[in-house]
Amino acid sequence: MTPRALPTEEEIRALVRKVVASVAAGAPPAEGRAADAPAPAPAPPPAAAMGTIAVGADHGGFRLKERLAFRLKEQGWAVVDCGTDSTEAADYPEFARAVAERVASGEADWGIVVDGAGIGSSMAANKVPGVRAALCYDLSSAANSREHNHANVLTLGAGLVGEALAWQIVQTWLGTPWAEGRHARRVAMIDDLDRRYRDGSARGRE
Repeated sequence: MTPRALPTEEEIRALVRKVVASVAAGAPPAEGRAADAPAPAPAPPPAAAMGTIAVGADHGGFRLKERLAFRLKEQGWAVVDCGTDSTEAADYPEFARAVAERVASGEADWGIVVDGAGIGSSMAANKVPGVRAALCYDLSSAANSREHNHANVLTLGAGLVGEALAWQIVQTWLGTPWAEGRHARRVAMIDDLDRRYRDGSARGRE
């Protein structure tokens, strides 16, 4: 059997540099791991790294709200539950306002409100200054509301979409970035209407 050649001095130095670089980066060197050993799984991101989402629903949206909140927590989001806490009859404007106020104040990065059709919650949430709530019923409307309209509150109709579609809508909505560009001027116009009617400076048609 041919004897194995000893490594040269330069090869040893190269190996030492590689080991030192790996240790400095906080990862074990590849040579120090068994070939079939899996790489250590990354730690789940802290909730603060994902962001905070305020959720709310009336009695008609309670069950869907609970399921969405559970899955969002699984993903690492911090979830602020604004109620309701059961299927007992409740008024959707109350919960839409609670979610919208948390988004407007900055306590939450995003808001999700669920009622039977999603329409009333959207109307109520949009009365809170600083909120741009969008009722979404498919993936296209979810993406459009974020990309074009810079929506910061999503409303859903539990009577119109099932849990699987609702979750896809939420994922699309959260994952679609605001495009800015030509859309920024139009969103600024929406925000200007908000300010004008809030401070009483609007004087009818101009």
